[in-house]
Amino acid sequence: MADQTQIHTHMCYAEFNDILPQIAAMDADVITIETSRSDMELLNGFGQFRYPNEIGPGVYDIHSPRVPAQAEMVRLLQKASTVIPPANLWVNPDCGLKTRGWAETETALRNMVAAARQLRANY
Repeated sequence: MADQTQIHTHMCYAEFNDILPQIAAMDADVITIETSRSDMELLNGFGQFRYPNEIGPGVYDIHSPRVPAQAEMVRLLQKASTVIPPANLWVNPDCGLKTRGWAETETALRNMVAAARQLRANY
């Protein structure tokens, strides 16, 4: 595999603390995890462990039809940035969007992009 190939992995809701060394040993460039329903609490273990790679904590629950506001996603990302260095944060939904309709998905993604832009302007 070429060095410029970026490897991503996704892990659904779980308690990761006991297996963080094994997750790090997978050497994925980015791990995305479902964290919006836990209010980013699942990130605490990654911060304490000092996870060496990048992390995409989910900023909205794709299992709910509720569209989160930009401000809500900004708050979650700010909370995540207290545990994970901002340069290592990716911005993404909790998981895939196959259970959602187009209208709610587009609105939620627009809010997510606006939240990311707002925070990037601060860093």
